[in-house]
Amino acid sequence: MKPPAFGLAGRHIIMLLLALLVALFLGGMWLLSGLNLRIAESTLAELREQQIRETFRANLGRIDAHHRRMEQNTQDLARIGRLLVELGGERDAAEEVLHQVLHDFPEARGVTLWLTQAEPPLGLYAWREGGRLRTAWLEAGWEESDWLRRRLETWRSTEDSLHWTAAYYKERIDDVVISASAPVRSANGRVLGMAASDWVAGDIIGLVSDVEVTPSAFAFLVDRENRNLSSLARVEDQRRAQPLIEAVVEMELNREMAEEAPGMLVRRSLPLQGEAWSLLYATSRAGMVFGIGVPQAEADAVLAPMRQANLRIMSAVGAGVLLLALVILLLVAGMLRQLRTLYTDPLTGLPNRARLLADLERQRAGSLLLVNVEGFKQFNGVFGQACGDQVIRHLTARLRALLQGVEWRGSRLYRMPADEQAIWLPGRLSAEALQGRLQALQAEVGTTRLEWRGQELMLHVTLGLASTWQLEEEGREALIAAAGMALRQARQHQLGFCLHDPGMGVREGYEHNLAWANRLTAALDEGRVVAYFQPIVELASGRVTKQECLMRLIDEQGEPVSPGQFLAVARGSRLYRRLTLAMVERCLAAMAESDQSFSLNLSAEDLVDPEVSEPLLSRVAESGLGQRLILEILESEKIANYAAVSDTIARARAMGVRIAIDDFGTGYANFEHLLRLDVDLLKIDGSLVRHLDGDPEALALARGIVGFARELGLETVAEFVHSPEVLARVRELGIDHAQGACIAMPAPSPVTSIRLP
Repeated sequence: MKPPAFGLAGRHIIMLLLALLVALFLGGMWLLSGLNLRIAESTLAELREQQIRETFRANLGRIDAHHRRMEQNTQDLARIGRLLVELGGERDAAEEVLHQVLHDFPEARGVTLWLTQAEPPLGLYAWREGGRLRTAWLEAGWEESDWLRRRLETWRSTEDSLHWTAAYYKERIDDVVISASAPVRSANGRVLGMAASDWVAGDIIGLVSDVEVTPSAFAFLVDRENRNLSSLARVEDQRRAQPLIEAVVEMELNREMAEEAPGMLVRRSLPLQGEAWSLLYATSRAGMVFGIGVPQAEADAVLAPMRQANLRIMSAVGAGVLLLALVILLLVAGMLRQLRTLYTDPLTGLPNRARLLADLERQRAGSLLLVNVEGFKQFNGVFGQACGDQVIRHLTARLRALLQGVEWRGSRLYRMPADEQAIWLPGRLSAEALQGRLQALQAEVGTTRLEWRGQELMLHVTLGLASTWQLEEEGREALIAAAGMALRQARQHQLGFCLHDPGMGVREGYEHNLAWANRLTAALDEGRVVAYFQPIVELASGRVTKQECLMRLIDEQGEPVSPGQFLAVARGSRLYRRLTLAMVERCLAAMAESDQSFSLNLSAEDLVDPEVSEPLLSRVAESGLGQRLILEILESEKIANYAAVSDTIARARAMGVRIAIDDFGTGYANFEHLLRLDVDLLKIDGSLVRHLDGDPEALALARGIVGFARELGLETVAEFVHSPEVLARVRELGIDHAQGACIAMPAPSPVTSIRLP
């Protein structure tokens, strides 16, 4: 016999899968955290890059602003030169004008005018020296200088208005300068000469040295000729800065940027002095290359705290997840142990019904055998539950030993509820083979002895078997139900075993009962269980004095259905109580406005069932209709507990309720009811009444019942009066009341008057 499918290996696999799931979760969390970190780093890097770019552009703007002022003042000087030419080029006026220009333009170290078209030509230079403004006329022959002639020719052929020189040494100023020059033009655009302003390299160095990005960052400025103008930058570590600037000079950025528009930003990453640096540079308005060098390590320094924080968070979360995973694994291990307990019977250690249902989901062809202990309730009732448990353990041991045989290989034993056990037989076996298995099992454990506290107990088992291929519809529940049907068939026919036979119609009977149970439930829920009323006539007066309340079910098509079609099904379920109480409600509600008496049919079981009798008596008391209510006892068999029935009748009589015995004359039990119950009416059974016009024996028996009732002072009612001839005999016998088809059929509402034949 195979062990349960959910064993130790299965638990180990589940635990391993959970551990892998935890590892996968941690790995995924680590990857996700790394991805988030990279995204955050990228975002911060972009912000840091944007900050550096903004710093760069701000400083480039400072340089360009100075350039623009130089250009503006140079152009102003060119306009002054035009006026001097137009006024005749007076030397005193020219000197005064240049002094005023230097005074108004403090950032310029010197200014020059070359007025070749003045009469005579005028060449004058003014500069600052030791806080004083000095002026000098250019040496003779200046107007013949090749560089001046080339520059003037360029302006005559183009619309250019400004020119910047590369850095050069100017002797009078004794310093390195950069000059901005502009043409002096007449009103009609003719070139009259040139004006220039000089910008000292020291001022340029001051602008560049003020740039601050990171502690080790440096700024540089390279002129058109690739000459460095920032070697004296005011950085903390000049010994480190100078080689870096020299390395930048070697890159000849002036050539690279020759064709680029001023202000066009270029970024490059490259190693300098063994470090990774990020360079940003652009061309100024003067054609010089201005740039910033930032160590990549310092640019990324802002990311270090975030990486450390992320590592701390990941460590804390990882530790928390590992701890939580350990707790979850322990809980799952406990749940798996509990799950195994849920699938195992604690008494025998066998897999239980839930395990059987789960296993049947995976099975194909096979047979299910149910083993039932006869009289098991007696063992529990007489000897106690401990004895019943010992019976189950003893039977389990016998079955386990039997299933060790070769012919039972692959079979599995299960503990079912109560005193049943189940055996699964895999494979498609013939009917003869299955019958042989049942005979062998019956011979082995069908009758066995068990000693219990000095007494020998005889055990008898009954077997029921069903096979999957016998069922039209597949399903685990269908197989168990079919095996249960076979077991009940064996018990009903007092057989040792029975094989399920679909041709016996047992299943159809169960399906019929189930269908009716569903219909009854729906009818009760939808209020389609109603009361019909059949009048009972007092023969002496011809008046309708009573109504018998009869149950009807209104079907889905609106047609009434008599209780003969569904009452037996209802008695086998709790629906019977609902039907009875529903009828009580319908009758009390319908007869509340009437002054006639009315009767309800109840069985003796209803009177002793507190779930029926208590609501019934309570509702009657609330309605106040007890004086007009008659309870008809439908019991035609022997009442098991007269005391309980009498107690309920006494409580009902206290509210004015009268008692009638229905179907009187069908058996000896009716007379015992008369002797032991307090009865008011006898309703003579219809099997006697319907034959009064042609059966002398029925007539004689009815006459005896009427006489017996008169002696006891009881009223009599004849049922099933179906013809005028029978009605005539009823009158002759002196019966008090009559009802039946000859008088009126049951109707949805009470009939209050009848014309008798």
